[in-house]
Amino acid sequence: MVVIRLARGGAKKRPFYNLVVTDSRNRRDGRFVERIGFYNPVASGAAEGLRVAMDRLTYWQENGAQMSPTAARLVKQYAKQQVA
Repeated sequence: MVVIRLARGGAKKRPFYNLVVTDSRNRRDGRFVERIGFYNPVASGAAEGLRVAMDRLTYWQENGAQMSPTAARLVKQYAKQQVA
């Protein structure tokens, strides 16, 4: 099954997550098909904390990809930011 989930990067105590499309059997930080965004929970000041390529997200969902609960929460938050 194809899933959309977060892959952790960054240094110790400084997390950075990529929003990736991958096969559910792959490891969390392992191989992925496509990177469709990022989430930086420790972004400060004018730094961008969240970005999602909504066109690619829509494409993958139309082709059967399932989102993890955390990815779904972040996408919902991003969509709300774009409207406001």
